[in-house]
Amino acid sequence: MKRILAAIVHNEAGVLSRVTSVLNRRQVNIESISVGTTEQPEFSRMTIIINAENLLETEQVTKQLNKQIDVLKVSDITEDPHIERELVLIKVNAPTTTRSEIQAVIEPFRAHIVDVALKTIVVQVAGDSEKVAACIDVLRPYGIKQMARTGVTGFTRG
Repeated sequence: MKRILAAIVHNEAGVLSRVTSVLNRRQVNIESISVGTTEQPEFSRMTIIINAENLLETEQVTKQLNKQIDVLKVSDITEDPHIERELVLIKVNAPTTTRSEIQAVIEPFRAHIVDVALKTIVVQVAGDSEKVAACIDVLRPYGIKQMARTGVTGFTRG
């Protein structure tokens, strides 16, 4: 079961390692992890997507993370109203004959072509995980050569 954990941590070396060690010890799979400085440079925001067996396991992980010295607060925001975004770059086979077709297919996703080469184009799409997955599915028939995903970042609304 996919769970979204949002954490505020000290912006210091080794914090990411200590957080992932807690998850590793509990044998929780990290689907994605995104970390960046907040509006206050001494803190970072982590968005961690985990696959947990059940809600109890998520609660245990959250409690253990909250015990870490460098962690100010960890919350499971899966059920809360929240905003999440992911950025993906997708290199697609695109002979000149199919480029306008690809442009038309990605338009509903508000995706953009950010690079053009002789035989390929690179498409950038940002949004929630479902939107990104849908865009990838639409591009798959054209032949995806490479793909790079940032992982999900987000926080609660309000």
